[in-house]
Amino acid sequence: MKIEQIYTGCLAEAAYYIESEGEVAVIDPLRDVKPFIDRATKDGATIKYVFETHFHADFVSGHIDLSNKTGATIVFGPTAQPSYIAYVAKDGETFQVGKLTIKAIHTPGHTMESTCYLLTNEQGKEVAIFTGDTLFIGDVGRPDLAQHVISELTEEKLASHLFDSLRTKIMPLADDLIVYPNHGAGSACGKKMSKETTDTLGNQKRFNYALNPSLSKEQFIKEILTGLVPPPSYFPQNVLMNIRGYKNLDEVLQQGYQALSADAFEAAANETDALIIDVRDAQTFAKGFIPNAINIGLEGQFATWVGTLVADLKQPILLVTEMDKLEESITRLARVGYDNCIGYLKDGFETWKQAGKEIDTVSSITAPDFAVLFNQIPTLNVLDVRKKSEYDSEHLVGVSNLPLDFLNANMAQIQRDKTYYVHCAGGYRSMIAISILKARGYENLIDVTGGFAALKATQQVAITDYVCPTTLL
Repeated sequence: MKIEQIYTGCLAEAAYYIESEGEVAVIDPLRDVKPFIDRATKDGATIKYVFETHFHADFVSGHIDLSNKTGATIVFGPTAQPSYIAYVAKDGETFQVGKLTIKAIHTPGHTMESTCYLLTNEQGKEVAIFTGDTLFIGDVGRPDLAQHVISELTEEKLASHLFDSLRTKIMPLADDLIVYPNHGAGSACGKKMSKETTDTLGNQKRFNYALNPSLSKEQFIKEILTGLVPPPSYFPQNVLMNIRGYKNLDEVLQQGYQALSADAFEAAANETDALIIDVRDAQTFAKGFIPNAINIGLEGQFATWVGTLVADLKQPILLVTEMDKLEESITRLARVGYDNCIGYLKDGFETWKQAGKEIDTVSSITAPDFAVLFNQIPTLNVLDVRKKSEYDSEHLVGVSNLPLDFLNANMAQIQRDKTYYVHCAGGYRSMIAISILKARGYENLIDVTGGFAALKATQQVAITDYVCPTTLL
């Protein structure tokens, strides 16, 4: 028996490869399915099943492509109604993978079709449970996402279902079961997920707040609904892609592999209203970039931020990237449903420079120099673009919060005739924010190099955990 967790950090997503006696089951694969096929080929095995725990909101699953390429059967839990050929399991139905048995356990709550898969080994012992977004390490799946697709599924109704699923289907299982969830810390599908990506069910019964047996249903519902922030705008669109189907990833890649000269790139941007995404790291971008380009670096949660900030999945996209990062860039866009990459700048930003095209830059200031200014000028305009939870934990005294997540909706609060110093935690998100603002005509923006971490390290700025009652600006 082989169980392999395939974890993708930028999406905080875990897929699973299970092999026994030359047969393979894959659970919740990402859209780029080659790694699963390569693993099976190496093992001399055949992929028999692709199990989906639910219709995912935060990524486009690879179940359809994997089935088309291997002949594997797609399996969903009860009530699922996909628009393509798939097997809808009954609650309690079992599937054989070599000498292993996988049992579907219907656990509605995160979504109505949510299903966990219980694994029994060759000796007949239950050894693991693949919980999807029903149960995370330290948390449970948020029950407010399905209502963005089906309005009558209120968050209260789903939370009630989730309580019943956890109490009647999950908690009675053995403490020594290994829990394998679909996500870890950093995913927007929960609010208190641990950095750990596996644990025993017994530990979760002891330490996971949502499994506290003393919670009444009413208390449980209140607890899990408190503190939820609006999900990224691409979530409902990804759900629909996972239900209805999507373009083959090979076609998406082929379309994106269109190498464009500087002139052709400029013409394509003007003629198609394409969004230029520059995936280089923040500090490289700051030294020179194409005017109106948005910097979302591959080194961070690239796909999640694209999905959060770009409302239309069909938006034409042009890429500025190093050649060895091109496939990764297009693939990571496709993982969250952005299939309309129409080309890239051949040989990267250097091509643009050599063509003598207009170039923009971002001014920056070191943390120590900023600290001096901050202490000298009480009215200094500072934008903290971290998440509200980060800001609430600690922030510069007197500085208000404008989370990057909601920048597009709150841009009018920023005055064009003022100079703003922008910081996040470490510099990744502040450069995204600055690039968006500059593309909208804001010019007086200065990046605080190293962000809040560098500012705190100077020990020269006043920091508080008191949440200012004032609004931005």
